[in-house]
Amino acid sequence: MSTRREPQKRRRLRDERGAVSTELVLLTPLLIVLLLFVVALGRLASAHLEIDGAAAQAARAASIATTPAAATATAAQTATAALGTDHVTCAALTVHTDTASFAPGGSVAVTVTCSVTLSDLVGLRLPATESVSSTATSVIDRYRAAS
Repeated sequence: MSTRREPQKRRRLRDERGAVSTELVLLTPLLIVLLLFVVALGRLASAHLEIDGAAAQAARAASIATTPAAATATAAQTATAALGTDHVTCAALTVHTDTASFAPGGSVAVTVTCSVTLSDLVGLRLPATESVSSTATSVIDRYRAAS
C-alpha cells in the first residue's frame, strides 16, 4: 500500500508546479493599480502641505504691504514664488486676497487654490485635476503706518 501512495504524492506535487507564477501574473496588475493609487494620494497630500505653506507665506507678505493693492499684488507674487520653489505645478493657480479689514491691528486673509494634475496616472479612473485650496490669515502690525 505504501508504494501506491508515493506516485499519488508525486502527482500532486507536479500538479502545483507553476501555481506561484500564475498567481503572480494575476496579482501584478492589481498591485500596480494599488501602487498608482498610493502615488495619487501622496501627490494630493504633498500638494495640500505645499499650498498651506504658500498661503501662509502670501498672507504674511500681504500683511507687510502698505496698501491693499500692494498687498494683493505681493500675495500673488509670493504664492507663485513659494509654489515654484517647492516645484509644485498647478494647472490653474488662483490667489484671492481679502483686504476688507486692511488697517493697523486688522488682518489680511489669503486663499490659494491650485488645480493638481492627476491625468498622468494612467489606469486609475481619477479626475484629470483636483482642486486644492488653503486659506491663511495674518495680522497687520498695530504700530505701523498704513494708508
